[in-house]
Amino acid sequence: QVQLVESGGGLVQSGGSLRLSCAASGRIFSSHAMAWFRQAPGKQRESVAGISIGGSTNYAESVKGRFTISRDDAKNTVYLQMNSLKPEDTAVYSCAAKHYSLGYYNYWGQGTQVTVSA
Repeated sequence: QVQLVESGGGLVQSGGSLRLSCAASGRIFSSHAMAWFRQAPGKQRESVAGISIGGSTNYAESVKGRFTISRDDAKNTVYLQMNSLKPEDTAVYSCAAKHYSLGYYNYWGQGTQVTVSA
């Protein structure tokens, strides 16, 4: 069973930065794509950024140029660097892992709150 633990959320002013971390309980990056999702109150969960097993990245249009997803294989950790934060980025951010044989994310973290004040 894989466990994912996020950290790094908090309160930041508009225009500020935060770096989220997602620590996996084992070496899964060679078999799992990773992604960050977010869910704001009253809204559906949306994909923010993803990184494939091979290291390719993709981003939601709303965060392109501001957010960067990366991973450290030695530390079993995925990061989300968030710059130029806006109030509309306020949400609970969760990381997720998807085994290459599956079409859905089968492991999820508990989430970390990010609040951006105007």
